[in-house]
Amino acid sequence: MRLHPEETEAGPWRPVDDAALETLLGTLLPDGRGVLLVDGRSGSGKTTFAERAATLLGGAVVHTDDLAWHHDATAWDDIALEHVIGPWRRGELVDHRPPGWAAQGRDGSVTVPEGVRVLVLEGVGAGRASLALHADVVVWVQADRDEARERGLRRDVELGRTRAEAERFWDEWMTAEEPFLAGDRPWQRADLVVSGDAGGWVVAPGGPRS
Repeated sequence: MRLHPEETEAGPWRPVDDAALETLLGTLLPDGRGVLLVDGRSGSGKTTFAERAATLLGGAVVHTDDLAWHHDATAWDDIALEHVIGPWRRGELVDHRPPGWAAQGRDGSVTVPEGVRVLVLEGVGAGRASLALHADVVVWVQADRDEARERGLRRDVELGRTRAEAERFWDEWMTAEEPFLAGDRPWQRADLVVSGDAGGWVVAPGGPRS
């Protein structure tokens, strides 16, 4: 697996099916309730994992891309804490229009259905130190950097960009993502590491929470 120089490969890896994954996540959320942060580099497969985890746990997913949209690539953790995690912890309704939505006239809002027992926040930087302090579980999705890039480019082309446009967008995004992750290193506080390159779920124990 080709990783960024500051990141070491997790392991030992072991495959798990949905039933085993549900059990594993249940041991990390023993009362079946809490905040689950799913972090990983762009194209790693974190959204796929987050949505599967939410399905297995009866949870709801909030995407940090929605909080960051037309706002800031990395400086959105205050929005997540004040308008998503905080209200959910207090049992209040989560229904927020991020600043970029208001500025750009985007319809709708970021919401979490009432009664959800597991809030899954996923995206690049979701497992950062400032948010991990307010979470119950941090998952890092690890992937080969070349595979992740190719997946990301394919996704952007499917969304309507040309290959050249997708490459320019990717390279520009990396100027924010790479230094942020190199400095924060969320994988070091993960309770669980998931491989984004395997056909099914392959997991490894995480490092100590800090």
